Amino acid sequence: MPDPHRVLIVDDNQELVRAASVRLRAAGYSTIPAYDGEQGLVTAKEQQPDAIVLDVRMPNKDGLTALAELQACDTTRTIPVIMLSASIIDEQAALQAGARYFLKKPYEGGHLLRALATAIHN
Repeated sequence: MPDPHRVLIVDDNQELVRAASVRLRAAGYSTIPAYDGEQGLVTAKEQQPDAIVLDVRMPNKDGLTALAELQACDTTRTIPVIMLSASIIDEQAALQAGARYFLKKPYEGGHLLRALATAIHN
């Protein structure tokens, strides 16, 4: 049996991270939590996940800044990123910055699973 795809979930809302982790693990993914952009960036570089789910608005380092740093780093630039935000205003900025997908919070779990599957396999 192949190893499950590893997904880094970065959001300052710990309940959202827990809920997304439960859903993703039930779908066969392995999850790695991080609770702000700085921690997410360090974890992405260390763990090299197969995909990253990244909130836009967080303390310490916002998601757009973290995404720019991920894109600028040779070891993380090819990791697909799915951005999350409660504000649709963030969508264009996230996609222009290199996010593969954008999901508006609250998102449906099925949408996250489809976005992840497409991002990882394309």
